[in-house]
Parts: sequence; structure tokens; C-alpha cells
Amino acid sequence: MGGDCAIRVRLLRGVEDSLPAYQTEGSAGMDLKADVDAEIVIPPMGRAMIPTGIALSMPPGVEGQVRPRSGLAIRHGVTCLNAPGTIDSDYRGEVCVILANFGEEPFSVRRGDRVAQIVFSGTLRARLEVVPELEGTPRGEGGFGHTGR
Repeated sequence: MGGDCAIRVRLLRGVEDSLPAYQTEGSAGMDLKADVDAEIVIPPMGRAMIPTGIALSMPPGVEGQVRPRSGLAIRHGVTCLNAPGTIDSDYRGEVCVILANFGEEPFSVRRGDRVAQIVFSGTLRARLEVVPELEGTPRGEGGFGHTGR
């Protein structure tokens, strides 16, 4: 499954080191790196917007999903707010990551730190149809936890 798709990248501060990269052959996401001039310290229960130094141009029907890195979450309690964050195909501004520190210690972000990952995915454009009734399913209108699993 899968395939490849050309994504155009603009280096906003001309730093090639800020390019996202896959870490292994089987990685689904490319690591996003901090492009900051000075260290940013996120206090416990604090949050900060971290610039990546890149802007993207994706073809219509493709989105970028900004997701947390599991290592930061388990080791430091640091995750992305608004995850996954969606980068729309027509957005041309800088990709930024909203990091939140749920850990007990301040968390420092420095230039080049891998702060999140981006997964590129295809999207559908929905056409909504108003109907008087919806077709039935075995689950019906059962809410959260209704399936018993």
C-alpha cells in the first residue's frame, strides 16, 4: 500500500537542517524539528508554539497531520495540543507545533530538536445530503462504550 507524493517545501530561514525527515524505512511520519533562535522553556502545565522554519505546498486532496512523538510523551509528558493538527493543502504559512508540557519538570526546546511528526494523508471532500432518516445499524444510536469493548 501507500505510494509517494511530491510535497514542495520552502525553507523560511534558509536552514536545510530544518527539513523534516523519516527516521526509518518504515516510518509513517517525518519528524518536525524546532527552528528557534533561543531555547524555549515550557514549564509544567505550560504550552508554547514552536516554529519549524518550513512552509508546505501540498496537492489538492492531501493534508499534513501534525502528531505527537511518543518518546517525548512517555519520557517527559510532552505532547501536541490540537492533535492531530491539520495542515490544509491551501495553507502556505509556517508550520508550527503547539507543545504542551504535562510533565513535572520544565521542558527545553532547542534548535534542531525533533518536536513532533507529520504524516501526509489523502482527504475526501464530503457532499452532505439532508435525509429524514438514517439507515439502521446493529449499534444504532449507542454512544461511547456502547460496543462493550
